[in-house]
Amino acid sequence: MADYESLDVHSHLLGPEESWFPGPPPPLYTCTLSPALEAKARDELQEKPEWRLRDVQALRDMILKEQPNLHTRLDDAFLLRFLRARKFDYDRALQLLLKYHGGRRAWPEVFSDLKPSSVKHVLDLGFLTVLPRPDPHGRYILCLRPGRWKPNDYPFVDNVRALYLTLEKLIQPEVVQVNGIVILADYSGVGMSQASNPGPFLAKKVVSILQDGFPIRIKAVNIINEPRIFKGIFAIIKPFLKEKMAERYVLHGSDLRSLHSHVPGSVLPPVYGGTAADLDLSAWAALLLRSEEEFIVEFCQPHPLEGAALPDSLLYDGDGTEEDGFRALRSQLYYCY
Repeated sequence: MADYESLDVHSHLLGPEESWFPGPPPPLYTCTLSPALEAKARDELQEKPEWRLRDVQALRDMILKEQPNLHTRLDDAFLLRFLRARKFDYDRALQLLLKYHGGRRAWPEVFSDLKPSSVKHVLDLGFLTVLPRPDPHGRYILCLRPGRWKPNDYPFVDNVRALYLTLEKLIQPEVVQVNGIVILADYSGVGMSQASNPGPFLAKKVVSILQDGFPIRIKAVNIINEPRIFKGIFAIIKPFLKEKMAERYVLHGSDLRSLHSHVPGSVLPPVYGGTAADLDLSAWAALLLRSEEEFIVEFCQPHPLEGAALPDSLLYDGDGTEEDGFRALRSQLYYCY
């Protein structure tokens, strides 16, 4: 059952406009998880509250010793994201952190000057949003609507920029770090022009960053209203998915009863047969835009890897052709548990 009490623990950190989405832990870290979520983190993520800050310090020491030129955030709340995403395995958490920064260096067209105002056109179009109510497992629902985008509107990479900013905002609250998220992708209106974008090479890069370089748990991907051409779209994505993640893709077609068996109608808007409020594209866009200064500090400064020497295995392959993309590393969309 959902631990809804835990969703209100950040309300004192937020203005009234933002109170529907939990905020990040306070600057001087204090755990904001409810007892039930602490128990869940212990069971699923190997997180022991009595050792939590000791584990953070261990990871911090590893970074300072092994990557002294990595100018990354070292605060407790930030490092906890990576420990939770890798079940408190120090070595794997460090690898994830390096991949996180490596992806940013390898794809400057996504990460340069990355801030909400630079993707306002994507948000206004309604390519993505986050539903205001989590599902019964406490997981927020990221709603993607690729059919809203047309290739003549703007480059596809702008969608990636908006997606990354959304994930960055989503991962701030500890409840999301523990519960993970669910994706709802509505393919209404998707035709050949969208299906030919981004292509296998760009798809590989998006998948690589999300699977190896971002500390979030993607627990399910629900596809609805997929056209016949979706088989071709999924054929581009599937080579990069591990079996465990591929099994979390559920195709519902236009069957809303099937969707409701995975995502309750009580948290869905009427457009998806639900009983929650109408789909509001402005709320999430406004929340991101109010975070402009926060993202300027995070992404519009000298790159954290400047001067850091990393092995090739920790950097993304930025070269190649679309044919190379099909033959390249077959991996999952996100390494989740």
